[in-house]
Formats: sequence, C-alpha cells, structure tokens
Amino acid sequence: MNKAEIIDKCIDFSIKINNLRKYLREEQHEYNNSDQIQRSGTSIGANYSEACDAESPSDFVHKMSIALKEANETIYWLKVLYGSELISKNQYDELMLDVEEMYRILTASIKTAKSKLK
Repeated sequence: MNKAEIIDKCIDFSIKINNLRKYLREEQHEYNNSDQIQRSGTSIGANYSEACDAESPSDFVHKMSIALKEANETIYWLKVLYGSELISKNQYDELMLDVEEMYRILTASIKTAKSKLK
C-alpha cells in the first residue's frame, strides 16, 4: 500500500469518526466520549500525514509512533462506547476493522523505519 492509499484510508476513517461524533451527540446525547474519540480518531491521519514530511528518519519514527498511540487510544474509546451500549455491534465492528488495519500498517512502517536506523 502506498502513501496516497494510506492517506486516503486515514481521511475516510476521519470522516467516519466525525460522523460517529455527530451521531453520538445528536442521537445519544453523549458529549465527553464523542469528543475523546473524535480527537484520537482524526489525529491518526494528521500524524501520519506529518510523518510523511518528516525532517529525518528519527522524526518519521517519532510521528508514526504518535499516530500509533492515537490508533490505540481510538480502539480504547470504541470499546468504551460499545461496552456502554452507545454504538451498535455493526458500528463497532466496522470502525474496529478500519482502525486495526491502520494499527497494523503503522506498526509495520515503524518496524521497517527502525530497522533502517540501525
């Protein structure tokens, strides 16, 4: 998967997260958790995009690591939302599939970049 495809995936995921936030606020009247997942979920792509223009290989690893942490946090919030019955099983499964794929991509990229630093 090339950089443009990954960025497209990140953008698509951010749009889904923004739509989830809207749903949580308008339908579930849930504000705190909706803000939390919106911040972490949209930050994945923003940090990936920054990493693509990193100043050095170590800067790339650093920014990718931040994106990975944001993906992990998003997984956490999805579990909270599903466990609290604020999102359906279908919503949970679809978003988890997306974020877990991004998590694997980020992990592989970090591993490759770190091996090149040595």
